Amino acid sequence: MRLSRAAVLAQAKAAALDGVRRLNCCANLLFLSLPAQISICRDLPNIEVITFSVNGISDLEPLHQCQNLSELYLRKNNITSLDELFYLKALPRLRVLWLAENPCCGPDPHHYRMTVLRNLPSLQKLDNQAVTEEELSQALVDGVEITAPPARRSVENGWSESTASSAAGATTEPRSELLSCSLEEINKTQEELDMKLVPRDKYSSFPPQETDCSCKKRNNVLNAILLLMKELDAEGLEIIQQTVARRLQAFQKKELQEE
Repeated sequence: MRLSRAAVLAQAKAAALDGVRRLNCCANLLFLSLPAQISICRDLPNIEVITFSVNGISDLEPLHQCQNLSELYLRKNNITSLDELFYLKALPRLRVLWLAENPCCGPDPHHYRMTVLRNLPSLQKLDNQAVTEEELSQALVDGVEITAPPARRSVENGWSESTASSAAGATTEPRSELLSCSLEEINKTQEELDMKLVPRDKYSSFPPQETDCSCKKRNNVLNAILLLMKELDAEGLEIIQQTVARRLQAFQKKELQEE
């Protein structure tokens, strides 16, 4: 499924695609169908911050035209090869990249980090960790330079063979697992968006009678609400506050009646 023009404009609250500066589609239900298609990014010339964490993205080619992109969050997707960095090398303003928890990271964290920094030496932060001058120097020795895009042998209906095989591999992980948001997942997402983390003692455990499915559903809803609150202005937050207060009063009244 592709991220549509209408969905982008609605999320970014923009009148036209060239007016979109920030796009947050973290754990987005638009990407339940794998592989996630982000071809719309070719039409976002002024985009500066993109959050696509926790989706099914495997192809970064559409991003190479986002020349104003400075922050890119791709944590926990289905990017299988570091060759996809080839498309990010064309982005002169990219300073922040979060790529952790993708298959391309592999079993060797040092090799992964050195390869990313060798190809993207302008990064100031990688996977929420500041990049040092020493690392950039070491990357010239330990990192692998990427000089060509990933091979895609055939394309039909928007699917390449390499992408299709990546999606097939991803099916070993249930979709509910791909989008399930535990407390740690919620906190990572909030950290990306500079939001206050949820204290563990404030995040109550689920009653024993609830199934795993309902737990995941509640976590997903909570994560979505926290993300959307980032987009609200003062008036919107006041409406949320009033609605929450009424809901809490209703729950308290119900509990008193049951007692």
